[in-house]
Amino acid sequence: MTKDGSFKKVVRRHAQENGQLYTEALTDLEGVEGRLAWRRWTDDGRSDALHEPIARRLLAHLRDHYGVDAVAATKVSHHNDHVFRVERGDGDPWVARVFPPARPRAGTEGDAAILRFLERQHYPAERLAVDEAASVFDGLSVLVTRFVTGGQLRTARGPADTERFVIMGDLLGRLHTLPLDESVSRPGGASGEDPTREGSPRQDVLAALSFLDVAEAKVAATGRKAFEQLRAQVRSADDGHGLPQALVHGNLLHAHDHVIVSERGPVAIQWKASGRGPRLADFAYLMWGTRNNAAWIDAAVRAYCQHVELTDDELERLEGVMSVRPMYLACFGYGSGQQPGRGEDWWEHISATAAAVRDACRR
Repeated sequence: MTKDGSFKKVVRRHAQENGQLYTEALTDLEGVEGRLAWRRWTDDGRSDALHEPIARRLLAHLRDHYGVDAVAATKVSHHNDHVFRVERGDGDPWVARVFPPARPRAGTEGDAAILRFLERQHYPAERLAVDEAASVFDGLSVLVTRFVTGGQLRTARGPADTERFVIMGDLLGRLHTLPLDESVSRPGGASGEDPTREGSPRQDVLAALSFLDVAEAKVAATGRKAFEQLRAQVRSADDGHGLPQALVHGNLLHAHDHVIVSERGPVAIQWKASGRGPRLADFAYLMWGTRNNAAWIDAAVRAYCQHVELTDDELERLEGVMSVRPMYLACFGYGSGQQPGRGEDWWEHISATAAAVRDACRR
């Protein structure tokens, strides 16, 4: 971005809206594109200016740090290039998740603390590979877990195929009833694609505004009206503040979903967005994924409500909270340099879906 007069106005507005000094807002906005771009990889064994991890250097780190015979690392995530299956000559495979430079080791150690808590509670989540599962190499934090043998939760094959929503509704309901202790203290529920904006759903709102401010100068005149409408919706978003809290996953509904179906049953993976937060944020995101399909809504609601009874306040605020993640994703597209298409509507079905969910919960 150029530091012309219009950009300075954007920085001043960003500082005012976020309670920052001008220099803090400038650093925030200038760093967004780099923080979102860290997942680009090189293929020749060298790391570029973003310090991207290379498989063989990751293997050397695991061998040196843990004394294991790590022999091969293969990318296993459909969505992120920084998740590896690590083959070991001396045992079962691991999964190594490598996080960007902007994410401090404390964030990865927080992931590990939550996974220890989930293991104590016998909750079906991935398990840490070793006691001290968080480490650092080349300035990047790494978390190692045991590889879960199984398949991805399959996408629904039609309006009557409800298995996906039964499984995820049950996993979230069980998660939200766990008794919390001091080991689960960090805020959670935000997507956290920008590592400086991890925490409660409020961080998704703040990150979304940053994405829009970064992209503002690049928006064509034909897209300006939709852009400003999006900004107005983000500013008035309901982040779930004051609603009942629980341990939330933060991103169970994903592409692909963060669920592995193992021989022992479904297992929830990828806990980067987890922590204490409004349980409605988890539930609302899942229900948005039903896209107002009556069978999917009923299946997810029945599975979830076997464990949790939502309050009247949660049901009344469902539509507002349901809008947060779709808004965030739309803004993330702008921040990543993608201009949403004219016919793309991230809010399609939200009002109708929320109304249908409320009816299902009150039956």
